[in-house]
Amino acid sequence: MDARADGSLDGPADPGEVVAHGEDPAWDDRLRLVFTCAHPALPMEARVALTLRTVGGLETREIARAFLVPESTMGQRIARAKRKIRNAGIPYRVPPPEALPERLGGVLAVVYLIANEGYLASSGDRLQRLDLTGEAIRLARLVVSLMPDSDEAGALLALLLLQHARAAARVDAAGDLVPLAEQDRSRWDADEIDEGLALLDRTSPAAEAARTLAGPYRLQAEIQAVHARATTAEATDWPGIVACYDALAALTDSPFVRLNRAVAIGEAEGGTAALVALAGLEADGRLAEYHLLPAAQAEFLRRAGRLAEASERYRAAIALAPTAPEVRFLERRLANVDDPTSTP
Repeated sequence: MDARADGSLDGPADPGEVVAHGEDPAWDDRLRLVFTCAHPALPMEARVALTLRTVGGLETREIARAFLVPESTMGQRIARAKRKIRNAGIPYRVPPPEALPERLGGVLAVVYLIANEGYLASSGDRLQRLDLTGEAIRLARLVVSLMPDSDEAGALLALLLLQHARAAARVDAAGDLVPLAEQDRSRWDADEIDEGLALLDRTSPAAEAARTLAGPYRLQAEIQAVHARATTAEATDWPGIVACYDALAALTDSPFVRLNRAVAIGEAEGGTAALVALAGLEADGRLAEYHLLPAAQAEFLRRAGRLAEASERYRAAIALAPTAPEVRFLERRLANVDDPTSTP
């Protein structure tokens, strides 16, 4: 698939050809591919799914998991999006400056979801897929270079940097999960933290009344900034994190946001409040197959001394956990609940 001088495609525009032919396009070509997949003629979810498949290289089942839909549904969605691009002759190019804003939301969503898969893999023997995280960061840098005045683009890059800064400390030498409270913070990447915080400082902080005006990536970056600034786990400003999640929940109906908010409430206010919020999520049903819901319930039940209930929830989480490191971590927690003299 070759691009003509004007940036349009020579022949049918099928982004799937790039991956299918095993090419490794330069970064400017990859960015053109992102913007092609994020064309406003496609529904937003189709834009994101198609780009995750063609640019991020994610499997259909991985994308379906991110959207909480069956794999067959996601496969049909991606196929329809490819046909739309081909039949409409959508050009393979970065749009002119005046057209960038209408594409930005879809592009940022794609980069964010690629980073999510890198941060917490949806399957396999690794907790993290640092190749995807690195790709997301590079794409975010390119978007910021195209739209330097976009607060949300800068905030997304800050978010990704602040998350990636903890990568080395999130697993031990055996590749097993190390929870945030137990991480060696001296292993966090200080340069990435400094860069992420500097990006946030370029715009008004999402604090107090300003939180109501902040976008979703800004709010999530502020949450990561709280962790980055805390010298110890005990020094974490959990009430501030809850306030950011409150603002984030007002912007989206995402059950993942509600789950993270419930965990933050537990850290700020205690396990009882967390378990109430988690029970509401369980009744909602959208996270019925998501392992971190029963895992969070198990953790707060364990802290409350309700060990039999915690054991049941750990077993449920283990049955759903998608990666080997998470299974091993949950099995250690379960063993400690069943035999409190064992090492957690």
